Amino acid sequence: MSTENDVKFTDFPLLETIHQSIRQAGFERPTPIQAACIPPALEGKDVIGLAQTGTGKTAAFAIPIIQRMSGRSELGALVLAPTRELAAQITTMFNQLGKDAGIRVATIVGGVPISEDHAALSSWPNVLVATPGRLIDHIENGKISFAEIEVLTVDEADRMHDMGFVPQIRRILSALPRKRQTMMFTATLPDDVERIARKSMHHPVRVQIGQCAPAHRAQQELFELAEDAKAPLLLKLLGKSSGRVLVFVRTKRGVDRLARKINARRIRAGRIHGDLEQVHRDKALSDFRHGRRLILVATDIAARGLDISNIEHVINYDFPHHAEDYVHRIGRTARVDASGLATSFVTRDDRRFVNQVRKLIGENLPNPTRLDSYSAKPTHSAHRSKRR
Repeated sequence: MSTENDVKFTDFPLLETIHQSIRQAGFERPTPIQAACIPPALEGKDVIGLAQTGTGKTAAFAIPIIQRMSGRSELGALVLAPTRELAAQITTMFNQLGKDAGIRVATIVGGVPISEDHAALSSWPNVLVATPGRLIDHIENGKISFAEIEVLTVDEADRMHDMGFVPQIRRILSALPRKRQTMMFTATLPDDVERIARKSMHHPVRVQIGQCAPAHRAQQELFELAEDAKAPLLLKLLGKSSGRVLVFVRTKRGVDRLARKINARRIRAGRIHGDLEQVHRDKALSDFRHGRRLILVATDIAARGLDISNIEHVINYDFPHHAEDYVHRIGRTARVDASGLATSFVTRDDRRFVNQVRKLIGENLPNPTRLDSYSAKPTHSAHRSKRR
């Protein structure tokens, strides 16, 4: 597909209320994944969309669903998301683009009282956004009917696989009408996910935008150092930063320890991981998104799907053990039309994981700089574009 995008949203045969909402949202030209996926989705075809995180996949499935569900009274569309935060963002997109078209969205996720689910399901939604585990609870209890579902979307399908949701996805698929439109969006396509797609989809249109590689505007740098040198270097980097910084740590306890260490230096840092109560996770994300705290320390729960703009710097404090996770993590910066910096700390034990990333993304990955040659101004990847 050409990288030149001559398509405008006005070229799509959408209801005027949807066009109006798109204009109000400030959208004029679709991203490549939107330009390629929206037309076949509007025709009712099954779609597999492969693209990096931050490329606009949510609107690529939300707009066709809104068109199809406009004015509909009963529940007709189901969207599955791997995390509560992503489900909330999807709901926001539907409300933003579909409210004037008569879209009523219910969201059911784990970590909130079941009574809130019952209230949401009683509000006559025509679109349901859900995480798999909580949705299974309602299926088992007979509290929800999928008889009229016409559209299923599975978002971040590879993350569903990574989080062990494949059995739940199969259970949900078995409860849905066989005659339906199915859309699946993902950054990579693991074998288990591809098998599910083949069995549950009918001649899907497959759209792949780019390769599984970091966003090309992301500057990358790697530092090779000892474990005990990581915290001092991090604090030095944070001291020089003036924008939003997302720091990835492998474990939940590691997040807690590092956030305490940063805050002890009177640098305001939030934290997010799976053991925190939902209200605290929401607060941390809100503070980060609105600039009340410019540093967020997180596990990989924040690596996928979260729509936080203008992240200046992503730091892999712990180098990821899966090559795809490296791509998703640094995809938090340089989103859509922005540029950004991605820094990774590499210990001796991490070298094999660096090699795995290099196999995945090739020469786009710079060689690590040894910490003993670190100067006040670090050496960046030669494969970067200028900051805008």
